[in-house]
Amino acid sequence: MEHTPFPPAALAFMRFAGQPFRFSLYLFWKLPIAWLSGVRLKQLTETGCVTVIPFRWLSQNPFRSTYFACLGMAAEMSTGLPAMMYVRGATPKRVSMLVTGMQASFMKKATAKTWFTFEEGAILRDAIARTAASGEPETVTVNSIGRSHDGTVIASFAITWSFKGKA
Repeated sequence: MEHTPFPPAALAFMRFAGQPFRFSLYLFWKLPIAWLSGVRLKQLTETGCVTVIPFRWLSQNPFRSTYFACLGMAAEMSTGLPAMMYVRGATPKRVSMLVTGMQASFMKKATAKTWFTFEEGAILRDAIARTAASGEPETVTVNSIGRSHDGTVIASFAITWSFKGKA
């Protein structure tokens, strides 16, 4: 699909997300368990997103590593924030979004901060644009890779998003 100019509402969401204090309050209000476990946004761009989950008491499992659900929250957020950004900018129809599937592979124990990188923003942008234009549902699967501070892959997640036009 041809790239269109970045929608003003999407740009406004990206600016909002780039304000750590305000965005932290948003997480506290809308995703309190993610906020409590320490999931944080590091970067949101037109093409991708980076989130981080720390290894600490609230995010650990009994095996002294980061609990898989906390890793999943960080991975989902790295794909969900770009989706939210594009949904906010969708025209002519409003679009709803929902995770309909998730597949994960774990390679190493997460015993320190894990950074999740998502670089497939164009896939989400195009699916949301098609839904906004046609009103027909779209389903896409995108990937987020979790790495340690030295670049070692900790986990990879394939997250399936469903987008539907609102009446």
